[in-house]
Amino acid sequence: MPFRKALFAASVLALPLAAPAMAQPVEGVYVGAGAGLNYRQDDRATFACCVPGATVSNDYRYDLGWGGSLSLGYGFGNGLRAEIEGSYRRNGLDRVRVRDSFGFNELLGSLSGSGSTYGVMVNALYDFDLGIGVVPYVGAGVGWMWNEFSVRGVASGPTLVTVSGSGSNFAYQEILGAALPIAEVPGLALTAEYRFLGTLGTDSRLRISFPIPPDETRRGGDVSAMHHSLFLGIRYAFGVAPAPAPAAAPEPARTYLVFFDWDRDTLTDRARQIIADAAAASRRVQSTRIEVSGHADRSGSPQYNQGLSLRRANNVAAELVRLGVPRNEIVIQAFGETRPLVPTADGVREPQNRRVEIVLR
Repeated sequence: MPFRKALFAASVLALPLAAPAMAQPVEGVYVGAGAGLNYRQDDRATFACCVPGATVSNDYRYDLGWGGSLSLGYGFGNGLRAEIEGSYRRNGLDRVRVRDSFGFNELLGSLSGSGSTYGVMVNALYDFDLGIGVVPYVGAGVGWMWNEFSVRGVASGPTLVTVSGSGSNFAYQEILGAALPIAEVPGLALTAEYRFLGTLGTDSRLRISFPIPPDETRRGGDVSAMHHSLFLGIRYAFGVAPAPAPAAAPEPARTYLVFFDWDRDTLTDRARQIIADAAAASRRVQSTRIEVSGHADRSGSPQYNQGLSLRRANNVAAELVRLGVPRNEIVIQAFGETRPLVPTADGVREPQNRRVEIVLR
């Protein structure tokens, strides 16, 4: 697997395990910070030698190092973001080989030194909201980077050699990352990124010292710097409102059944108790509509049963008003024998069909 792809896969897997929040597009100002490992590719510094037309090249191999970045950005609310970033990377030197155009080739011994890169980039990024909690993003940037390096080692002789240099040039980078919003802190997200940073050949000024015999030369040289970084970090967007709480499900309608004796519309003691329970519940649940529907069995004619069911409904409504229920909240309906609880043949007396239904909404 190519090194860049491996680092990106590792960056996604490195995201902490946490409950994902509902992702919201970044809109407005945000700040970010990240730090982690940095791999710097081998460099070569080439400079003019003391003999006209001759050159000397130093090949540098680096240890695994570290780096970090700080950013200030702005999200446009549609996935696009723009930011300015400052970064720093440092790697220790593992090996330096000196070559010249005359065939001299020597590995410096007792080596110590490091290479550093720092600068400013302007980045453009795009977030992909896939609705899975984690938000992948890609980006690219351009800017200016400064390179510095310094090495001390033993050359032939043995002679202690010190080589140092610095310079700057145009730089570019690619960014692959993922953000994990934190539900408990609106605007906060954990990030994991892979970054490739490259600079054009830097026109550096090299300083080479030979203490024994005393000597020092200064030459112009060309140094490249290619970095692969794996950063973990945080990002905070200002002014993000908490996600609205889910709307409470409407309370289901409550139904009370008031039963009547055969061919009667008067309220029994049990009927008054049920009506009192319905009146109390209407105040407790703050209902805004109370439906009172009268019914009858099929023991009389349809016309008679229609009127009987209406009288029953009116009597129940009157009792509700007496108990403090506003009359304008009550809707009275009469269905006669058309909506029985227990279907029967015509003329059958069925107690469960002689009723009034009170529905609180």
